[in-house]
Amino acid sequence: MPDPTPIYKRYDFVFLFDVRNGNPNGDPDAGNMPRMDPETGRGLVTDVAIKRKIRNYVAMARGDAPGYDIYMRDGAVLNVEHRKAYAHFKIEPDTKSKKAPKDKAQELTRWMCDNFFDIRTFGAVMSTEVNAGQVRGPLQFTFAESIDPIVPMEISITRSSVTNEKDAEKNDRTMGRKHIVPYGLYRAHGFISGRLANDAKKGTGFSEADLALVWEALANMFDHDRAAARGEMNARALVVFQHDSDIGNAPAHTLLDRVRVGHADNCQVPARSFADYEVTVDEAGLPGGITLQRLI
Repeated sequence: MPDPTPIYKRYDFVFLFDVRNGNPNGDPDAGNMPRMDPETGRGLVTDVAIKRKIRNYVAMARGDAPGYDIYMRDGAVLNVEHRKAYAHFKIEPDTKSKKAPKDKAQELTRWMCDNFFDIRTFGAVMSTEVNAGQVRGPLQFTFAESIDPIVPMEISITRSSVTNEKDAEKNDRTMGRKHIVPYGLYRAHGFISGRLANDAKKGTGFSEADLALVWEALANMFDHDRAAARGEMNARALVVFQHDSDIGNAPAHTLLDRVRVGHADNCQVPARSFADYEVTVDEAGLPGGITLQRLI
């Protein structure tokens, strides 16, 4: 089992990553084109997409280690996962009332937090017909937004093989489309609440070991998420502001605004690499109780 001691500090952080000749997050409502803000032209990557990459990394890095199971995994049937908690306490769920037993409700939710990394990290609504409660997760992300507007490109591709013999007789070769962003540097903000981790009744138990695993995942997850559609994606910066308390010692926006991303003096226009940008952090006069860490 992972370290059961929950964190007792708050963290706010800036995460920068880039994409080159790939689609970082396709929009199924727009033919899988890269997501973008129609008013500003800036590219978007959803918080859900970032969390999925963290989940996938943890599943790969920790495998079947106790306490690191993934709740929201591809093809998972959530009620089956809830029944594992009921089986642990040797009780049967009441699927008609959809209510957890009052004397076991908190223990069922606690068991789910203890055994599923993503529940104690991101939270989960588990109040289905097999009710395991719900929890707010201590770690949340914003959408990532590109520093500059993006211009998605639609590339024509062909398939050299065919599906069946009839297509082979016609020498039919299928045409397709591929959407890419030539280059984009994206910025996301993250927030970790020590209080939502360590609260005696509602805390998820998110621990120092879990925190270290999140930093590890952000640094390495793109290296294990390669796909033809995503091109080349890389983590570029992770700037963390650690508070001395779980409540916090300064407003998050006053800290995150200290991280500035601008164009380098000799940058290309439009930008085509990370070298075309300059990342600066204002470390002068940090509020009391705040520690700055650059993890990437």
